[in-house]
Amino acid sequence: MAAAAPQEPATDETPAWAAEFTALRVRELPDRLHVALDRPDVRNAIDQVMVDELHTVCGYLEREPKIMVLSGTRVNGKGIFASGADIAQLRERRRADALRGVNSQLFDRIAKLPMPVIAALDGYALGGGAELAWAADFRIGTPRLKVGQPEAGLGIIAAAGALWRLRELAGEALAKDILLAGRILSADEALAARLITEIHEPDELLAAADALADRIAAQDPLAVRVSKRVFAMPREAHPHVDELAQAILFESQAKFDRMQAFLDRKKEPRK
Repeated sequence: MAAAAPQEPATDETPAWAAEFTALRVRELPDRLHVALDRPDVRNAIDQVMVDELHTVCGYLEREPKIMVLSGTRVNGKGIFASGADIAQLRERRRADALRGVNSQLFDRIAKLPMPVIAALDGYALGGGAELAWAADFRIGTPRLKVGQPEAGLGIIAAAGALWRLRELAGEALAKDILLAGRILSADEALAARLITEIHEPDELLAAADALADRIAAQDPLAVRVSKRVFAMPREAHPHVDELAQAILFESQAKFDRMQAFLDRKKEPRK
């Protein structure tokens, strides 16, 4: 017998399905989910418990598409997104663990969520923490942000997406500087490289993420979902996939309602 789908709360609160989480804090609003990494004692190192809880979040958002705002926590008054994978656990992993793709499978699932993901980055976003950020659709940060991929210094590679996402996001030269030479970027450097798109003071970061989520929420949800999926298609799929997607949207009621509202506004006399 299949488990019942989680009930969606009517107000901003922790949903029942996330009430027992220990590595994440979750708050739900009608059009978005706030998910905060919350392992302050280990600087939000990504361990198996956090991975499992993030998979649960993904399962919910795949059934109930909403915007996700992904953030970190504060340690001694300073923000931190994620310092990377839990090194104690990582040290004990062997070949079979690498082939299971513990983090890469999760981050790929996050990247493919139906609605956009906003990563709000404060403090360190290193290693797996940076790769989690690269999987998001939008990244904003604070002046305290430090982001990079120190894996090669630990005798491994950035195998959860950075080796291919960074080239797409930042270009080959900067990607190699980060991946092969261990360069850690400041917030200003990340902004200049368009790895983040906004910088806000720490106390304003979540409000800025919500403002961005408001802009997304003002669009037609189906059009956003279809745009995200088509955007991720390979070049060879275009323009055919665009035409098929547009054919679907041309028949949606939201298209008729929103275009009629636009035409009605144009008819209104100017004041």
